[in-house]
Amino acid sequence: MEYREDILGAPYEAAELPLAADEEGAVSATLVRRPVPGARQAVLYLHGYTDYFFQTNLADHFTAAGFSFYALDLRKYGRSLRPHQSPNFVRDLATYDEEIDEAVRIIREVDGHTRLLVNGHSTGGLVAALWASRRAGRGLVDGLFLNSPFLSMPTSPALRTLGAPAVQALGRLAATRKLPAPLNPHYVHSLHRAHKGSWDFDLVLKPAEGFPLYAGWLAAIQRGHRQVRHGLRVDCPVLLMASTASTTTDKWTPALHHTDAILRADDIAALAPRLGPHVTTVRIEGGMHDLVLSGEQARTQLFTELDRWLAAYFPPPAA
Repeated sequence: MEYREDILGAPYEAAELPLAADEEGAVSATLVRRPVPGARQAVLYLHGYTDYFFQTNLADHFTAAGFSFYALDLRKYGRSLRPHQSPNFVRDLATYDEEIDEAVRIIREVDGHTRLLVNGHSTGGLVAALWASRRAGRGLVDGLFLNSPFLSMPTSPALRTLGAPAVQALGRLAATRKLPAPLNPHYVHSLHRAHKGSWDFDLVLKPAEGFPLYAGWLAAIQRGHRQVRHGLRVDCPVLLMASTASTTTDKWTPALHHTDAILRADDIAALAPRLGPHVTTVRIEGGMHDLVLSGEQARTQLFTELDRWLAAYFPPPAA
């Protein structure tokens, strides 16, 4: 494995992680790192849906706190997406275990970190929680930090229940069928500096209209949600953060700048106790869906709460 300069530039490095091929051909993930010399603690970041790692303010905060920072662009996302692949597509969320396990091995065994925090946003939060539950008892992860994790569909319970059998059947019979569910572009517009936001990122890797929604992927998400509802067994401390409010709209509104415009924040918070026995839930006033990209006041609250939690569960190693 060889690191090269990342698309973000120094001090970020990236390495390709070759994975087992699937029905579409060769597959790989991308491990991005920003090491802190001598650090014994590390964080591994997992991005959301139609997303990739670009949140350098998050990495700045962790490295200032003495953590080496790592991020995975999962297979068929961002840096890892190849021309022959269907963006974001997997048939089972457990498929991601391969690249997460390999990233954790590198962080612990190759780079020598002794404590690991896994930080997942949105779909990455769901993936992280399911992975941590499957790896319970192995001592691979010492804590989870979940930023607006995708634990439930942003629809009513009745619609979720009624629609699930049809989606599961379609996922089995026509997994790559594209479903008519385009992403609302106003959320990305609320983030990007070229529109109405404050941040710079690649609109090819994170397009405002999103990528196609595949039946097999949606069926995999539904199965993950069912596992959460039935209860996971994450055995490390969990910090779950969500906004205090959500907005559902297909038009531009200033509320997009201070609410979760993708998921139902109340549903996320309600499901937090299903993750494991040791979960701390924090609601962020004025938080957007990706809380670390929220306005300054909300970001200040987020990082203050994160630091309080880290002081309890990830204190600096003794000299």
